Amino acid sequence: MKKGTSKQYTLRFQLLIFFCLAYGISWLLWAPLWLPAFGMDGWPILSFQHTLGAFGPMAAAFIVSAAFMGKQGVVALSSRLLLWRNRTHWIAIALLGPFVLYLLAVAGGRIITGESISLESLGTTSEFPIRSLIGIFLYNIFTFGYGEETGWRGFALPRLQQYYSAFTSTLMLTFFWALWHLPLFFYRPGYTDMNPAEIAGWFFSLLTGALLLTWLYNSSKGSVLVVTVFHASVNVIFTSDVQSDLVINSLGILITVWGIGVLLIAGPKYLSKKGKMIASGKHKQRLFRN
Repeated sequence: MKKGTSKQYTLRFQLLIFFCLAYGISWLLWAPLWLPAFGMDGWPILSFQHTLGAFGPMAAAFIVSAAFMGKQGVVALSSRLLLWRNRTHWIAIALLGPFVLYLLAVAGGRIITGESISLESLGTTSEFPIRSLIGIFLYNIFTFGYGEETGWRGFALPRLQQYYSAFTSTLMLTFFWALWHLPLFFYRPGYTDMNPAEIAGWFFSLLTGALLLTWLYNSSKGSVLVVTVFHASVNVIFTSDVQSDLVINSLGILITVWGIGVLLIAGPKYLSKKGKMIASGKHKQRLFRN
């Protein structure tokens, strides 16, 4: 077997183990929440049970890195979590982009309905006891932000991009990312009552977000911090106790337009003018452009 072919199978095996572990860890942590839908009640449930499942992809990424690449692999992955030098403009885009679009959606809602739409509910949610925009943002950074993005973009994306275009890699990753959410359809408000058309729309919105995340990851030369900030910003907006469906739907449309614009301008091969991040060598990543 040729060396390149052997490496390809090794990366594919790493991905297989990673996705199985990410699902297994998260679904197990969520089990007390979704098992009652199948008649298995009586499980003790923690107030932060749902949040615990967010760390499945991160745990899987570190387990696979340690198993296949040892200490060097763990150090290499860890080093990408806080990459910020020469990336402050990408951090700013990731942080402010979703909020700017939200303000545009609010302005559009006011024009269409003629009503004054309050911004007071932004950053407050009945789901968490935190009642401040900064607090809920930091909460999302250190839970679903790093919990998910360390695995999806920090580990899986560069391995997929080793052999596929950035767009194809994003499409494949979106499928696995969507499947990870499966248990939520048995207990999570907003998921349990989705019909097939709404599920299709949800998947499309996930794909649009994934396009932007790939663009940010490749453009920032593999900074997990950048994609984590974007993930957290979007979560803050969509989980806030907003009072206007029009604003949320308009925001979804604006993010979709942004994602399609990135695809058209940057191109499907790299989804970035700089190239794409690929898994290279035993444990490193590098920017590739040919």
